Parts: sequence; C-alpha cells; structure tokens
Amino acid sequence: MGKTIEQVAILGRNEDPHVAELMTTLVAHLTKAGATVFAADNLGLELDVRRLPESELADNVDLMIAIGGDGTMLYAGHLLLESGVPMLGVNRGRLGFLADVSPEEMLDSVDHILQGNCTTESRIQLSAHLQRANGDSVNATAINDVVLQRYETGRMVDMTTSVDGQHLNTQSGDGLIVATPTGSTAYALSCGGPLVDPRLDVVVVVPICPHTLTVRPIVIPANQTLSVKVLQRQDTKAEVVIDGNSIGTIGPDDELTIKQSTHRTQLIHPPDYDFYSILRSKLFWGRDIRDRGQGSS
Repeated sequence: MGKTIEQVAILGRNEDPHVAELMTTLVAHLTKAGATVFAADNLGLELDVRRLPESELADNVDLMIAIGGDGTMLYAGHLLLESGVPMLGVNRGRLGFLADVSPEEMLDSVDHILQGNCTTESRIQLSAHLQRANGDSVNATAINDVVLQRYETGRMVDMTTSVDGQHLNTQSGDGLIVATPTGSTAYALSCGGPLVDPRLDVVVVVPICPHTLTVRPIVIPANQTLSVKVLQRQDTKAEVVIDGNSIGTIGPDDELTIKQSTHRTQLIHPPDYDFYSILRSKLFWGRDIRDRGQGSS
C-alpha cells in the first residue's frame, strides 16, 4: 500500500452493544498507535474522536473501518463511492463476505494495515440509468446489484434485455438481478447465480424465478452495456432497486441501462486474506466426506 494511513474513520451500528464495545476498543487502539480517528457527528456513542457529518468523512480520511455485517459495509461503501478511500470490514454480522476480519483478529489486522503490511483490492461498481418516457431520469451506483423486480402485485414481469444493442432475451418472471462480482455472493447467489472471483471485471445477470426453466444466469464482460425494458402486461408493476434501496418504478415505456461505473470500490485486507478461504468458511466447503457415517452399517 503506497499511502500512509494516518486518519481513520469508524462506522457501525452502535445500538448493538457488541459493536459499541468493539468501536470503543478500536478507537483507543488507533489513538495509541498515533492515528487521528473520525466518526459521524450522529454516532450515538461517547468516544474521543473528531466528529464530522457523514457526507464529509470520505474527504478527510485515509481509511474507513466498518464494524458490523455486509449491510454496514455496503453503507460505508456508498459513503466512499467516488473517493477512492479503502475500507476494512470487521464482521459482527452473520455471513460476512465483505466484512472479513473477525473481532478476535481486529487489532492485529489494524496494526498490520497501519504498518503497510496489507493487500488492497479494487472492485467494479455499476452505474444504473433509469430513463422515463416523460423525460425524467434517475441515476444511481451499485456496489452489489441492480434489481428489477415486481412491485405491489403477485403477477409476473415480462421484460426484454439487450447487450450493447444486441437482443439477449425476452422473458417472464419475478424480475432480474444484475450483479457485480461483489454482489455475486448476495441476492444473485440465492437465485442460483454463480460465485465470481471479485478480481474479475464481469457482470452477472440472474433471472428471479423465471417462468421458463431454460432461462439461466449469464456472465457478460463489464465493459458492455445492458439494457432492460418492461413489456406491457395487465396489472403488472415493477421497480428498480439499487443495493436494497428503491429508486422508483419502471413502466413499459421506460428503459433501464446498466454499465460499469468509472469509479471502483477499494477494499483493504490483512496480509493473510484469501477469498477462497472465506468461501470455504461461510459455505461450509471442503469438509472431508470420508469422515461421515463412520461406525454405521
């Protein structure tokens, strides 16, 4: 890591006493190590830190440490979207693909990082543009995924997709997930999408409960533009959701385009970070099946 880390922001849901305890410990440790520690001015915890509005943290720090689950990491990532500031995740959630440092490893990992003994990782983001027929438009950036899903109705959504202007498919179902490699371990995974090594610049397109079983997930290069249009269908409503937050409804005369953002998410890891080890740990892979059923007839 080229840049010396001297100013660090901390972020977390301090209403959780386990998170609050870790934040208190971390602030004391960082301060003792000579770092200047920042936190949002709305953080409801008495800590000896410099307070700033959340929106100003990215402009004043060299690193953000998020304590919680992957939801906390996503929140932190959106604060840092265009800044290039890296973030480190301490896992106090359940699964923790993004927040990969355990509470027990937190202080040692931070020491390694402050000393420059760490690895950095640059992951793609997605830029979504929802163009409405009336001329209005909405732009948003996704770290995990852009989702087109049915809204306020039990009826399926009919949609057509194209890649760089070439027709890909016309399909029916509950919707469509367009995910980064980071998002491949989130909603896309639960819908049968592939796991993607985060070092790849690709996009995963995963149908949600397709009406036809031959409709399968597909992986496309990140430098291609995906276009999605909703087809006219009685009593059908759909919305566009970016990293879990709705940006509005989409109708038959609207168009959703998704392409790689010009900005990237920067993650920082302790020196022993291994993505495949995380997969084995979180998904219970690699267990020797020869140990099963011993002693049974």
